[in-house]
Amino acid sequence: MAVQKEQNRLMASYKNSVIPALKEHFKYENINEVPKLVKIVINTGLGDVKDNSKSFQLAVDEIKMISGQKPLVTKAKKSVANFKVREGMAIGAKVTLRNRRMYEFMDKLISIALPRVRDFHGVNPNAFDGRGNYTLGIKEQLIFPEIQYDQVEKTRGFDVTFVTTAKTDEEARELLRLLGMPFSAK
Repeated sequence: MAVQKEQNRLMASYKNSVIPALKEHFKYENINEVPKLVKIVINTGLGDVKDNSKSFQLAVDEIKMISGQKPLVTKAKKSVANFKVREGMAIGAKVTLRNRRMYEFMDKLISIALPRVRDFHGVNPNAFDGRGNYTLGIKEQLIFPEIQYDQVEKTRGFDVTFVTTAKTDEEARELLRLLGMPFSAK
């Protein structure tokens, strides 16, 4: 007997309402032309704690709790004397989320984390890269419910990049807006 995967709320919304809306708005002939979310990359630079392995591990564990997946520790590609960085030294962490985990993270970000930001008026609608990808900077990890305030050593920020198959920023903006991204009205 085959086990059927359950779809989360955002994945079902994409299939049932976002695809038809995008087809109508951009007059796509083929279903394969409709842009989709490919992956979400969470990236943080931890250069400030590169010498303190305990603090570095705490920061990596926080990213793991937020994303639900073990982060890849990024290492310096070359030595920079001014920053006291040697080649091969651990300086950051990143996680690439795809498929179900990607939609679960985006749902949690939009419905739980972003509304917890103080004085939140929406995210910047112009942070696209020209190729249909959107990067959102998060100033502190405390907005996620998995992080307990008492156990945080230092507030750290990270970047969340939404990689799409959209050919233009306008297509990507519409895709993310229909998925529920709260863009500001600037």
